[in-house]
Amino acid sequence: MDSKEKVTGSRPEIERCKEIEVDASLTQADAIVLNALLQDIVDAGAPANAGKTGHDDASSLKLLADLNDATSAGFQPTIFTSWDEKDINLPSALQRYLLHPYTQWAQGVVRRPTDVVFLTHLLLYLSTSVPSAIFLYYNFTWPHGIGHWIMQLYYCGPFTLLLHNHIHNNGVLSKKHSWFDTIFPYILEPLMGHSWDSYYYHHVKHHHVEGNGPDDLSSTIRYQRDELSHFLMYVGRFLAFVWIELPLYFLRQNKRSLAVKTFFSEMVSYTVIGLLARYDLRPTIFAFILPLLQMRIAMMVGNWGQHALVDEQDPKSDFRSSITLIDVPSNRFCFNDGYHTSHHLNPLRHWRDHPRALLKSKNQYAENHALVFRDIDYLMMTVTLLRKDYEHLARCMVPIGGQVALSMEERVNLLRGKTRAFTREDVRRKFGKG
Repeated sequence: MDSKEKVTGSRPEIERCKEIEVDASLTQADAIVLNALLQDIVDAGAPANAGKTGHDDASSLKLLADLNDATSAGFQPTIFTSWDEKDINLPSALQRYLLHPYTQWAQGVVRRPTDVVFLTHLLLYLSTSVPSAIFLYYNFTWPHGIGHWIMQLYYCGPFTLLLHNHIHNNGVLSKKHSWFDTIFPYILEPLMGHSWDSYYYHHVKHHHVEGNGPDDLSSTIRYQRDELSHFLMYVGRFLAFVWIELPLYFLRQNKRSLAVKTFFSEMVSYTVIGLLARYDLRPTIFAFILPLLQMRIAMMVGNWGQHALVDEQDPKSDFRSSITLIDVPSNRFCFNDGYHTSHHLNPLRHWRDHPRALLKSKNQYAENHALVFRDIDYLMMTVTLLRKDYEHLARCMVPIGGQVALSMEERVNLLRGKTRAFTREDVRRKFGKG
């Protein structure tokens, strides 16, 4: 159904939306957006509103703008991922003599006053991951090795999305701290499972250029995206061949400098890990090898979830080849990574601006048949698809525009149709490539 057509929400859907309790752990911005979208569904069922795409969001948009505006009384910097600033309840002495001075100092270190959390995380990683890894080589014990690996497993998601902001915006710290902005990735990347600079070359210089199209090495379109065997082939290919396929891609694009840099950085990373393993294998396994393997698998699991639901009619559309998630793991702990459609529409958009951008453009999202989900992250999106549990995905959908009128069965069929593998003829027809 075209979103410009008359939209009337089905009664069961309206009643279900009235009963939904918005997760109290959502960020304040997520809660504002989700409440607005749910209200649209309820409003669509009212006869007086039939045919409208939603209510007036002016007050919600103002709230979201104020949260990010350092000159507004409603401004709230992000200091920790676990709590919004308004929910931090420390004893008054700690608030006055610790939290407030730290926040004011940190706002002078980071590039944008909203981003105190980036410095918080950098200080956390440098004071835990680095000394822990060094001590593994000084005095290795199995409990310490396993504990270190578990710590890095916990850190790797937020760090990767911090790094994601860094590579898209050429840093996250202020100019006077550019020296630290330049060197911290080279200290922390290997400990978090990234080879040096590989994320930048693959994600910025490759993935966002190809946009999940047929030349994207992490493209999902040729795979049946609810089939375990296809998923294993997808992950296996990346693990085994990305080190050579990415430089070859740049050579095919006549980007020789990028090809050389990519290959060199990958080989230097492997060489350093190899030399450390030769020096002492046990700490190297826990400090570098396991994080590298888990990160590369996690990146492919995440990318599969982000780009598994691809529109069969217009797969080149950023609205139709990616999704939006309003959930706690993606947005609270990983800096609004759930707003993947917004990110592909504007890769330079600041992470705190994504919720407002979605709400401001919700009619455009609806007209382009974009998909929005709640209470599910990319890991569980991938797992749910591989289990072929489309009923659960349909229940997690936040229907917008014409989707509001769909029954649950129609939603299931809609989602199932978007995981079909593209044939060679499909690729030729839709992308103009063989």
